[in-house]
Parts: sequence; C-alpha cells; structure tokens
Amino acid sequence: MKQMNSLRNPYSWVPSLYFAEALPYMVVMVLSTIMYTNLGLSNTELALYTSWLYLPWVIKPLWSPLVDSLRTKRWWIIAMQVLVGASLAGVALTLQTEWWLQLSLAFFWLMAFSSATHDIAADGYYIIGLTEKEQAFFVGWRSTFYRIGTIFCQGGLVVMAGILQKEHCMSVAWAMTLALAGLIMLALALWHSKVLKVSKVSKDSKDSKDSKDSKDLKDFKDPKEFNVLAPFRDTLRVFFSKKGVLPALLFMLLFRFPEAQLAKMAQPFMLRGMEEGGLGLSTETVGVAYGTIGVIALLAGGILGGWLVSRNGLKRWWWPMIAAISLPDAVYIYLAMAQPTSLWIIDTCVAVEQLGYGFGFTAYMLFLVYFSKGDRSTSVFSICTALQALGMMLPGMIAGYLADQWGFATFFWWVMACCMVTVVVSAMVKVER
Repeated sequence: MKQMNSLRNPYSWVPSLYFAEALPYMVVMVLSTIMYTNLGLSNTELALYTSWLYLPWVIKPLWSPLVDSLRTKRWWIIAMQVLVGASLAGVALTLQTEWWLQLSLAFFWLMAFSSATHDIAADGYYIIGLTEKEQAFFVGWRSTFYRIGTIFCQGGLVVMAGILQKEHCMSVAWAMTLALAGLIMLALALWHSKVLKVSKVSKDSKDSKDSKDSKDLKDFKDPKEFNVLAPFRDTLRVFFSKKGVLPALLFMLLFRFPEAQLAKMAQPFMLRGMEEGGLGLSTETVGVAYGTIGVIALLAGGILGGWLVSRNGLKRWWWPMIAAISLPDAVYIYLAMAQPTSLWIIDTCVAVEQLGYGFGFTAYMLFLVYFSKGDRSTSVFSICTALQALGMMLPGMIAGYLADQWGFATFFWWVMACCMVTVVVSAMVKVER
C-alpha cells in the first residue's frame, strides 16, 4: 500500500491516545465504585448502579459501523475526548447538589458511551494511520501507556482523593479530583487536535484495500450506501456458524463469573469499617494497594502468561492458567476472616490475587483471539469482547446484594465456590494449540 501519509510522528500520538483511552474507562469502572463507597451508598446500590455502566461496551458493536462510516476517526477521537472531559466536569459540579446521585450517574453514563465510542475510533485510527510494520512496533507502546493510564487512575487519582479528604469533605475531595481528570482529558483533546492528521491514499493506487481505506477517511459516506444493520447481521452469521460456538459462548460469558463479583466488591471491602466486616482502610491506602501494587502485579502476570504461551503454546498452560485465576481468590477469605491491620500483609494478598488474575486472564483473551480468526475476524472479536463485558456486568450487579446479605466473609466463600463455573466452562472448550 502506497500512502502519502500526513500523520505526525507516531511517538507524538500513540502514547497519549492510549493513555486517553484508559482514563475514562478506569474512572467509570473503578473510581465510580470507590467514590460511591466513600459517599455512603450501600454495597447493593453501588454494585447495581456501576455494573450497569458496562452496558456501552456490551452493545458497542451495534454502533461501531456508524463510527466507521460517518466523519473521520480523528473527528470521533477529539469529539469523544471533549465529551469525556465535559462529563467529568459534570460529575464534579453535581456532587454538591441535592440530586447528586442521579445527576452523577447520568454523567457517568455519558462518559461510558463516549469512552466506548472513543475505543472504536482510536483502534481504527491506529490501524489506518500506521503501516503493518509500525502497528507491530507500537503495540508495546500502546499497551504500556494504557497501563500507565490505569495506574494513574486507580492509583494516582484515588490517592489524590484520599489526600484531599483530609482537608475537605468527601464530595468536595472527589469533585476536585474529577475536575482535574476532566482538565487532563480536555488537554489531551487539544493536543490530539494538533498532532492527529488525516491519512490520505495516493490517487494512483489501484489496490482495492487502498480505495476502501480512502473512502473510510472521508468526512461522510453517501447515506444511501450506509446500512448500520447489514455488517452487524453478517458478523452475527459468521459468529454463530463457527465450530463449537455454543461452548465458546458459555465460556465467554461465564469464565469470569467469580472474578466479576470479586472485582466489584474488592475496593468496598477494603474501605468499609471493621465493624462492617471490611478492612477499614483509607481511600489513599486503597489507591496504593489496589490501584498501584495490584495493577503492577496484574501487568506482570499478563506479561508472564504471554511469554510462556509464546514458548509452549496455550494448550500447555491452559489448566495452570485456570488455576491461577481461581485459587488466589482465597486470599480475600483470609482477609475477611482475619481482618489484618498490617499493610504489608494486605498488599501482599492483593498482589498475589492480581498476579494470578493477570496470568490466568491471558488464557481467556487468547481464546477470544483464536476463536475470532477467519472471516470478519475484527468484527467477530468485537462481539467476543462485548460478551466479555456482559459477563462482567451481570454478575457484578448482584455482588453487592450478596455481600450485604451474607457479609464479606461468606460472600468471598461464595466467590470461591463460583470458581467451579470457571473450571466447567474451561473444560467445555477445545484448545488446539
């Protein structure tokens, strides 16, 4: 493919683009849970409300053709970053109002849809804007800066909120924290408006793929050519015609059944007072334990898993990975029953669980990749990730209710029992390599 590429140096936009992709996702998925715990919502309420925020990622394949067909990827990226920044400002401004819960949830919903749309546009821009060689080279950069964004949100912003809580009330501390995040997103939008340029395909190219890419970069397609349901319908046909689709479907939905519940209650458990069965940690301490040490352990587990699979294949490490994502959940039973006050013990338990999760999750993601290979692989993979999000959303919705009804110790025993679901669905699918 012969491109007259007007894009700036990829070093100027790949790191910032994927940092910007991580920030709103982690705010919606993690910071909202911690914030609502601080602001006094019950486990039942916060788990139900924040689990619903997964919905945009569940139904994202429905409107991805719209992003692909209308305007440019650059336009969508900048517009969604502005919307995310405005949504963060909206949450910050409404936390002091009488209707703070309803209004903040509305802004989180807007943020979630904007973030999911931004994911589509950013990944599309990455593919169109770089050659295959550049895509392979920069995949490490995008992954690294996505993780940096994760640590910044789960660690840095949570620690900041905890420090501000020493001088201000909870709502003001979180308003200031989210306002800062909003300013960062708006600054990123301004930066990307300068460094992201439209890639143009040379007119003398006769490659059909070139023509398709050129058409994709137009501001608009002819409305008569646009049918949002047709590509999605074709992708569904390909998906459901794949061999072993039923066990694969159950695997995608239920593999993370225990982890979805544990992840939703992990931070509230750490923040709740000991009289409520929690650990009574400060927000700042949770930011360090779960948002920094835990994320680093998660990343290390993922790197280790990827390296071992590249050496010996997924089939060789399938069951060790299933054990790794399941057995370390038991550390939360210990934490709930012993309620240790030593931060060293708590941090070690979090690191062990997250290391195992990162290692075991490699098996899940690689299965999705292998299952998606073939016709319409990119679109099929988007359906797989949508099912993954649904598998996190539904169990997470009931996690808070179960924790409130049973107490944290019994709830974590339940999570361990649910690991049998992971084992069963893992045995149902066939791993050939």
